[in-house]
Amino acid sequence: MRIKICGITQPSQGVAISKLGAHALGFICVSASPRYVTPSQIRTVVEVLPPTIAKIGVFANTITEEIARIVTNSGLTGVQLHGDESPAFCQQLRHYLPDAEIIKALRIHSWEALQKAQIYSCCVDTLLLDAYHPQQLGGTGKTLNWEMLKEFSPPKPWFLAGGLTPDNILDALSYVHPHGIDLSSGVEWAPGDKDIDKVAKLFAKLKDEVSI
Repeated sequence: MRIKICGITQPSQGVAISKLGAHALGFICVSASPRYVTPSQIRTVVEVLPPTIAKIGVFANTITEEIARIVTNSGLTGVQLHGDESPAFCQQLRHYLPDAEIIKALRIHSWEALQKAQIYSCCVDTLLLDAYHPQQLGGTGKTLNWEMLKEFSPPKPWFLAGGLTPDNILDALSYVHPHGIDLSSGVEWAPGDKDIDKVAKLFAKLKDEVSI
């Protein structure tokens, strides 16, 4: 199972989290977010990370040319789309970034929203399910209705996100069986400031329960 820690802002924390065993780190490229980092800030983190770890830029309703420019300038290896991007947009982005992992995030609050995941399976590499909030795109600390996801089995790999913490992760995984998990606020002191002890606690909790 892939472990992704999102909202990285500091090189030292990125290195520490990668050493603990994270498979992917996420960088927020949405300027309205308290976890926002510029392309140059992303590069300072990326340059000290091992080449094997995925570096994912999180975007929302950004034009394809701008995403491609930031990915190239920052050294990112993937893109997470967290806005209202359509399947057609995802296909267009693929032409700009043929080698990047494309993740489509969906904010789930109903069965209808969950069914939307199927329409993206043809044009992205990975799906991510996050909790719905009317004003915020992510990092809200709210959990999903895990019971609703028990039978969720899309044709593409998927991450579970939304309010996950070291204390509730095993409860979440007793309901659902994602290919990966994504944590942000659940392992922070404050937005963008990661609590390395909490990240270590997460890996300790997972070590004996799941294959990571």
